[in-house]
Amino acid sequence: MNTRLNAQPLAEPVPHPGAARVGIGGPVGSGKTRLLEQLIPRFIARGTELAVITNDLATREDAERVRRSGLIDPERVRAVETGACPHTAIREDPTLNLQMADELEARFQRLDLILIESGGDNLASTFSLDLVDYWIFVIDVAGGDDIPRKRGPGVLSCDLLVVNKYDLAPYVGVDLARMRRESAEARGAKPVLFTNCATGAGVDAVVDAISRAVLFDCP
Repeated sequence: MNTRLNAQPLAEPVPHPGAARVGIGGPVGSGKTRLLEQLIPRFIARGTELAVITNDLATREDAERVRRSGLIDPERVRAVETGACPHTAIREDPTLNLQMADELEARFQRLDLILIESGGDNLASTFSLDLVDYWIFVIDVAGGDDIPRKRGPGVLSCDLLVVNKYDLAPYVGVDLARMRRESAEARGAKPVLFTNCATGAGVDAVVDAISRAVLFDCP
């Protein structure tokens, strides 16, 4: 007797939805790569399948730094050399990054998240929404407490503003309370998080914000 005649039909496999793409931009020295290095182990610990793309003018230094870190399989890290202003490859013509992200998804078919770091530029750095689903702009306290007041496009438009190096406020003459207040005033309802990426302080909140926005695995 064929016992499969009365068996329930096999369920169709649920297709993987594809990787969410999250951009990380901000001025030179604000701590983008350090934030990346803090995010990687936290996402991996949650079981997130992860890959990384870095952008810079004519160097792969950031990508090599991440590859050597031991935090992630080096094969999951790619570098884009823009040859010009980093804005071009993340905003005006993100073709190179789109191609690199597609290649990573083809190589690692269960990717959940691709972190795309832009080369450091200025307060106008923004990401094309054709490239990313969510983007973070990183500034730092040592860059001056007037950055939120200047209300550059990066500060105003990003999904999440990260103010890094808050621990340096006493040493660089920054009124941290005022910077918190003016960041909130500039951003309105959009979130602002303060971090010290050298120690990891505040980074868990960044992970939670990304997870809620694009991974749907955080309460």
